[in-house]
Formats: sequence, C-alpha cells, structure tokens
Amino acid sequence: MTWRCLIVVSLVVTSSVASAVVPSPIVGVASVIDGDTLEIHGQRIRLHGIDAPESGQFCERDGRQYRCGQHAALALADKVGRATVRCERRDTDRYQRIAAVCLLGKIDLNAWMIRQGWAIAYRQYSLDYVDDENAAQAARAGMWAGRFVEPANWRRGDRLQSPNETTADACQIKGNINRNGERIYHVPGARDYGPTGIDERKGERWFCSENEALRAGWRRSAQ
Repeated sequence: MTWRCLIVVSLVVTSSVASAVVPSPIVGVASVIDGDTLEIHGQRIRLHGIDAPESGQFCERDGRQYRCGQHAALALADKVGRATVRCERRDTDRYQRIAAVCLLGKIDLNAWMIRQGWAIAYRQYSLDYVDDENAAQAARAGMWAGRFVEPANWRRGDRLQSPNETTADACQIKGNINRNGERIYHVPGARDYGPTGIDERKGERWFCSENEALRAGWRRSAQ
C-alpha cells in the first residue's frame, strides 16, 4: 500500500471515529419534568451542571415556607413554552439520563435557571455555571431571596425547620452585617457569638451550616 493510500485510509477512519464520538443534538418541543429535567421525544434530559430543588422541596422567604421545587419547574415551563429546544449532550448521569446543555434559540437554559435563582451550580459535576450562581446570589434572585437547603443535601434528608419552630433552635449560626457592610457569620462558642444580634430587616439571617453561610456570601468571624 502506497503512502497516498495510507493517508486516505487514515482520513476515512478519523472521520468515522469523529462522527461516532460526536452525538447528534436532540431537538424538539420539550416537556418539563422538574427544574433541571426535560423530556424530548421520550428521552429524559438532565440539564448539565445545575441542580434545582426537588418537586416536593420547600424553601423559605420572608419567614414563610413555599414550594421552591414547584416554582423552579413552573419557571422553566413558562420559559420554554411550546418552542423548539436544542439539547447538546455533555455526559450521561448515574441514572442513565442524558446530561446536556439545552438552548432556547441562543439562550442557555441551564445558565438561565441559575441566573433566575431556581437552581444552583452542581459543583460536584461541573464548574461551568459558578459565575451565574454568584450573580443570582448577589441579586437575591429566586431561592437566594430567603433560605434553602441545597438540593443534594435535601435528597440526603436535610430539611428546613417548620415555620413554627424558633429559628435559633434549628439554625444556630448568626449571619451578621457589620457597620462596614461586611457579611460575617458567628458560630456557637465564638467570642462574639453571644453579643451578636440578628436583625432580619437589615438582611441579617440565621444559617443551618457553615457551608450554607459561605455559599450565601458570608465569611467566618476571626474569633
């Protein structure tokens, strides 16, 4: 076989491998299953890199609990409507669902859900949408307007306290805003924990975990 034949064969093989590796996008009218799952032509598609509250999950805003999982699904359904959605595969999740970036025209629906505050960046699998989460948090959009349990933790059994429980009994970390506007949290046993008061009218709040406080933009006190 001459070198010209070898090159031709190589090009054919490379082209075949490339076409096999890059799957075709899934395009069609989407049904919304929940805040991070669509169905197109009978195929379940998990929105890559984001995690939305579960259908039965509650969050809290203005001292009252509401169905944030339901809000997330409705927000996505209202956005999508009956328009054509194009989903580009990124991976397959552990439930064998396609994980994809889904586009409504030029709008990245994954990023849109996070920017609206109805999903968070799923850092365990991707860091693609961390900047979008930071923007939503700064704007106090969606779930960021109040308190919520991260969806992954909710699936493991973590829950918000009931509205009738005293906040300090269930969530004991104090999120204080000092005179310079710095957001600092104090854990039980810290030097300034006792004297620190919480005024929710100023945006101060209670946290159930340090991770929750950090994600909300607070830093730990020095002592």
